[in-house]
Amino acid sequence: MRMVLTVCTLLLVSCGEEPQAPLAATDVVFIKPLPGMNMGAAYMSLANNTDRAISIARISSPQFRSVELHETTIEDGVARMRAVPQLTIPAGETVVLQRGGKHLMLMRPTIPANAVTLEFYSDDTLILIVDSAAQSSGEQ
Repeated sequence: MRMVLTVCTLLLVSCGEEPQAPLAATDVVFIKPLPGMNMGAAYMSLANNTDRAISIARISSPQFRSVELHETTIEDGVARMRAVPQLTIPAGETVVLQRGGKHLMLMRPTIPANAVTLEFYSDDTLILIVDSAAQSSGEQ
């Protein structure tokens, strides 16, 4: 089952005519863990609206014991998934988290939830909160 997420940001940049968040998430999709399973996934585009790189050092969720950034690569014709310790989004660029590439693994749900909150940190600074708001049906 898929949940479409809406985004709210914690910090806003006050320069320019329209304030922009330093980091914005769009096209967010959450794949709930299947019954009896302990892992779900999240995909999205993360846009850096600043003039310096943003490094995401930690991602957490109150609904999951662990959220990890993973990357799927093909080595000798075999798909392999590995944890990535940090995600850097270059200044003015967008990084896409998607199936078959970088993505979030949501592990060990703490509560059954139809809503998910993801908190993105640069060092110890919370820079983005993504809150789910609506649910749509679909297959993983």
